[in-house]
Amino acid sequence: MTTLNKDIQDKLENLNVFEKIIGINLIIFFIGLFIKVVFTINSSLSWLELPSNALDFILKPWSLITYGFVHYDFWHILFNMLWLYFIGRMFMNLFSVKLGLNVYFLGIISGGLLFLLGYNVFPVIFEGSSRLVGASAGVRALLIFLCAYMPNTEVRFFTFNLKLWYLGVGIVVIDALGLFGLNAGGNLAHIGGALLGYFYAVQLKKGTDIGKGFEKLMDWFLNLFKKSNKSPLKTVYRKKSQKVAGYSKDEFNEFNNQKKIDIILDKISKSGYDSLTKEEKEFLFKAGK
Repeated sequence: MTTLNKDIQDKLENLNVFEKIIGINLIIFFIGLFIKVVFTINSSLSWLELPSNALDFILKPWSLITYGFVHYDFWHILFNMLWLYFIGRMFMNLFSVKLGLNVYFLGIISGGLLFLLGYNVFPVIFEGSSRLVGASAGVRALLIFLCAYMPNTEVRFFTFNLKLWYLGVGIVVIDALGLFGLNAGGNLAHIGGALLGYFYAVQLKKGTDIGKGFEKLMDWFLNLFKKSNKSPLKTVYRKKSQKVAGYSKDEFNEFNNQKKIDIILDKISKSGYDSLTKEEKEFLFKAGK
């Protein structure tokens, strides 16, 4: 039993960030299902849903993010989590963890904001009240980011190859047509996530990371829950963090091994092998083994 527990613990520790988000979604889904069955409450997670009414939203502002963790329908959560799993793995092979989280959560926020905008500014088009749930806006943001950042990359689609930008255009067209269907609010959020993903990718290719402010906000929020080991009577002087192939050590360590190798090889092609630091040479030597 001890060995089994150790294996389970190791597997959980080795999950990437998107697999952990999938796990959180599944836990919340089953909590909602339990509440629904035991207490016969249909909207069992209503305090996490994003309401379309602006006044209701003001009373629960956290719902702008929490709605992305709520699913009631089995097929809804199944397809969202499958998309997140495969797109997340592809994203993690190419970019850092923090960039992925920025795109995902900003996509959820953008989708929620466009949903609120549609129902409160254009009530004639989006009639009545509604509520928004599901991770689709965040998933759309990740997908469209990849499609915009490397549009000519081909992926296998059944029996033929398909360029990513074809896939992105197809997804957006389907979402736009969905604005005239029964799930108009959901498709509005999809488009909000897609717009964020596209804009983020275009700006990043120009050298601007539009998610840095959000990243700092999240770091500040998470640091509130971390214990400080600093002594009020002790002054600690730290050296400036060294760069590794143009990245800070923290950023470099977030990449997988293949990405690290590619970055160092790119530096060699531009500046030559002698331009590498001792640390970069040691990493390349170990990777070569």
